[in-house]
Amino acid sequence: MFKKFRVAAVAAALLTTASAFAQYAKGPDPTASALERAGTFATRTVDVSRLSASGFGGGRIWYPTTAGKYGVVAVSPGFTGSASTMYFWGERLSSHGFVVIVIETNSLYDQPGSRATQLMAGLNHVVTQGNRSTSPLYGKVDGTRRAVAGHSMGGGGTLIAAADNPSLKAAIPMAPWNTSSLAFRSISVPTFIFACQNDAIAGVSSHASPFYNAIPSSTKKNYVEMRGDDHFCVMNGGGHYETLGKLGISWVKRFVDNDTRYSTFLCGAEYNATVNTTEVSDRRNTCPY
Repeated sequence: MFKKFRVAAVAAALLTTASAFAQYAKGPDPTASALERAGTFATRTVDVSRLSASGFGGGRIWYPTTAGKYGVVAVSPGFTGSASTMYFWGERLSSHGFVVIVIETNSLYDQPGSRATQLMAGLNHVVTQGNRSTSPLYGKVDGTRRAVAGHSMGGGGTLIAAADNPSLKAAIPMAPWNTSSLAFRSISVPTFIFACQNDAIAGVSSHASPFYNAIPSSTKKNYVEMRGDDHFCVMNGGGHYETLGKLGISWVKRFVDNDTRYSTFLCGAEYNATVNTTEVSDRRNTCPY
């Protein structure tokens, strides 16, 4: 009797997992070449004016035109940077099946803590629009599957948001800057840090590397450092369009969409083929996932 119950319980668990995968997985089976360029989803944009934004400074939203609900990602620029410096991420992620808002910050000089709050406000704005019948986003947003990303102080804000909001599904801090890593010891959100080897603004030895090390080893985390490049190596792809796009898309697909088809690009043979090149100076992870 116990054995039958156990078998039934395992079968139910597998069915639940399969159902979640079937519900969220979108798009064709991934290949390295497909992930190095724009995806198969046609997209449109809608601008958010500063006057209509609540808690952040406006921005631009990319969304797939295909019917269905999509996970949502908010992206912050860095110190003194405008949203346009991170448009690459809105364009690339949305074309692979996500609703993405790249925010303008309230001021160009907002610190990481403020940017964390604004990232969450940006997510809330998108979710609200997804529930509004007059919005082009109506019916397209799954507010339960949210992620954050950002560059420099926006990357520091991304880490703070992940520490303060464990319900987030993924975080991608890029060349992150913050004054301390203490808060990051509590991060349980899957986090991928992109770093730049010759960063003179947020040096990897005092920012990206200790931030990664502070995140618990029990958390799904990854770290990739671009060889010989400066603080701007991630801004709008920074010339690393194929590599950063492939890794960033795979991270969001794996943890926002729960799509295990992308695991090999983060841990397996495809990942090794990406990072074991002269383009990458350092990489670390807590595989498998």
